[in-house]
This record gives sequence, structure tokens and C-alpha cells, in this order.
Amino acid sequence: MAKPSPSQLVELNELRDFVIEVMSAMEVWSEQQLTKLTGIKLGVLRRNATQRHGVTRWKLGVRNPSLPEQVEVIDLHPRLISDEWRPYAGWVMHHEFVHALGFTAHDSKFRSLEELWPSPKSGKMGSAFTEMLRKEKASWLWVCNTCEKEYPRQKAGRGKYLCRVCRTVLIDVPNKASQ
Repeated sequence: MAKPSPSQLVELNELRDFVIEVMSAMEVWSEQQLTKLTGIKLGVLRRNATQRHGVTRWKLGVRNPSLPEQVEVIDLHPRLISDEWRPYAGWVMHHEFVHALGFTAHDSKFRSLEELWPSPKSGKMGSAFTEMLRKEKASWLWVCNTCEKEYPRQKAGRGKYLCRVCRTVLIDVPNKASQ
């Protein structure tokens, strides 16, 4: 968990207001529930996180989280705070707000609430976001010369690994993006 800069905090607050406005058009949420979301502190994850895009952190000692008042902070990945990733950032914040409203498990009820987000395309940006983060951090790219798929990695593969798609031996290429 990192502290957001003043400009990041402005962006996060604007994103929060937008997401709450979108959620207000969904019949499942009451105005009272959505108003409570405005009181949740917003923050950013560490910049080097590659797997997590957002997280809802509950206050210490909360055993059965079910209310927005029990949330300590909602953190988003700092790279989401950009024009390029804004649609996905809205979806991630919506996802975290569903958690904050008491739906902690990723079960069928949670998924049905998550699917109420009006832009299904934005929710599908997650794998591209993860791939971008991994590629930036990787020292090596294991590259398939047959299908051109790239696998970002920290260590060279030394010809020990095969492409998941076409089973060709992967070639080690230094990743210039991380240098």
C-alpha cells in the first residue's frame, strides 16, 4: 500500500464520483448504500504490483465484513489512473465497491452484481493490463519464432521451455522495455 499523490487523489475522487453516479442507475443499490461509499478512503497499490489491480482493505478486527463503514481503504493500481486505462479503472472501482457493500466472495451473486457495469468491454481489459505490467517488469521475453507469442519473465529460459500455443522451443530475448 502506497500513499497517493495529491494529483492521484484528485483523479481517484473523480473516478469514485463517476462510478457512484453509474451505480445510482442500477436498481439494486439504494441511495443510502451509495452515499456510504463516498466516505471510503481511496489509495494506490505499490507501483510494482503486477497481479492486483485493486483491493478492498477492511479495518483491523472486522470478522464479517458487510458494511462500507468497515472498509479501511480501497486501493487501485496507480497505472490505472490514466486516460488509456480509465474505462478499466471504473470497472475495477465498481468491483471493489461491490465488495465494500458486503459481497466479499467472488461467487455467482457477486459476479451478477459485477456484470451490472454498463460497459462489458471495460471489464475485459484486465488481462491486457496485467500483460502490460508484466512486460514492463520483465528482464527477459521468451519468444516463440513460430507464432510470435511473447512470455515476459525475470530469468532466461535457456531453451528449456516450449510455447504453450505451438510447442516450439522459446528463444530468450532481453527485454528493452524494462531497461
